[in-house]
Amino acid sequence: MTMSSRVEPRSAWTVITDPIAGVGAGTLGFITTFGAMSRLAGHMFRVGLRRPFEGRELVRQLYSIGAQSFSIAFLTALFTGAVMALQFGWSLERFGAASYVGKVVSVGFVMELGPVLTALLVGGRVGAGITAELGSMSVTEQIDAVRALGADPVKKLVWPRVFACTVSMPILALMADFVGTAGGMLVAVAEQGLTASYYIDQVLTTVDIGEVLHGLIKALFFGFSFGLIGCYQGLQTRGGTEGVGRSTTRTVVITSITILVSDFLLGKALLPFVG
Repeated sequence: MTMSSRVEPRSAWTVITDPIAGVGAGTLGFITTFGAMSRLAGHMFRVGLRRPFEGRELVRQLYSIGAQSFSIAFLTALFTGAVMALQFGWSLERFGAASYVGKVVSVGFVMELGPVLTALLVGGRVGAGITAELGSMSVTEQIDAVRALGADPVKKLVWPRVFACTVSMPILALMADFVGTAGGMLVAVAEQGLTASYYIDQVLTTVDIGEVLHGLIKALFFGFSFGLIGCYQGLQTRGGTEGVGRSTTRTVVITSITILVSDFLLGKALLPFVG
């Protein structure tokens, strides 16, 4: 004989309070995580500026994070610039303004697409890699072993990675600006019939140092953000290999959201200084 359990209907009060409680818990969790990451950043700056400077590890991380991300940033910028020139050229041609495609592509890339697309792709790759590496060390107690030997894990592990991310991102973004603009030029010459010299002249008369710095400042902040997020999630990893997978996924999601939200906030703050 089977017994069926009767499900009590939710009260109207519960229906109202549950979403509010969920929002409150999410807000509290965000504030707690933000505070913990701020403490980690402060600790990192304190110990990172002390001797020794971990020069060998810094060089290794610069190669791993910066040089090995060159190909993905290059290909993304090249084809994004080509697509932009193709689409904008077709749209502007309807209004007799196809000759301005160089202005649109260059400004769009230097101020937005160069730093943002590069940060999303490189941040996802690098952030996930950092979290997986530090998370594996955390669940296998290697980080505890570093502390037992009298070394600071933040100085040995966090500082070189965050520093490498912060330095590499503006360089990759600047490279993406050049490559994306060049990709747009190839399409503009082939599809819109513009000459390369005219396209380059349009770019040089449109983009100035203000637009370039606008994008590079964003890239600097993006690199610091996904480096810090990756390290924090890796150090907080618990629960064996499953925990490493969860932390890695969380890093990619948080990194993407952080880049997109901060892109708007930084763009709003920096626009008055452009031009």
